[in-house]
Amino acid sequence: MVEQKFITEVPSNIEDLMRQSNNKTNWRERLDAVSELRGYDCRQSRKIIKILALHDPVYKVMEAAFTAAQAFGLTKKGKPLYLRKKKIGKLDEGIDKILVRVRDSFKGEFSAEEFKNKFKAMFPKTYDTYEGDMGDTFDEWINNVLLSQHKTA
Repeated sequence: MVEQKFITEVPSNIEDLMRQSNNKTNWRERLDAVSELRGYDCRQSRKIIKILALHDPVYKVMEAAFTAAQAFGLTKKGKPLYLRKKKIGKLDEGIDKILVRVRDSFKGEFSAEEFKNKFKAMFPKTYDTYEGDMGDTFDEWINNVLLSQHKTA
């Protein structure tokens, strides 16, 4: 096993990395923060990585943070951290109501792209969670949501 080398100082841009790691509307920023923080073995990096490994709503970010946490040997109450299973199905229990609110905010016809933009504007955290978790299948999911809502509307 190759031993990982860490820089044992606080990153010069730690405030920016903290801001990125707390941006609940941009999973890519959180993932970028993890990628940079994983090279720094300091109290701040460890704290941020641990929080993301335990609580990030986007599995890709959580998984990357968990891998970094393992490399640091982080624990919770003396026990090793574990990576929870990826959620299947509804990532947000209120998603049905959220999607109806977005749909009902339109007067008349609208495109899938307009729906996505409105969803992102009205519910940025939920949008980010679904878009980050679904990746390439997000657009297909939006189209399926719109088709099913037309049938029930």
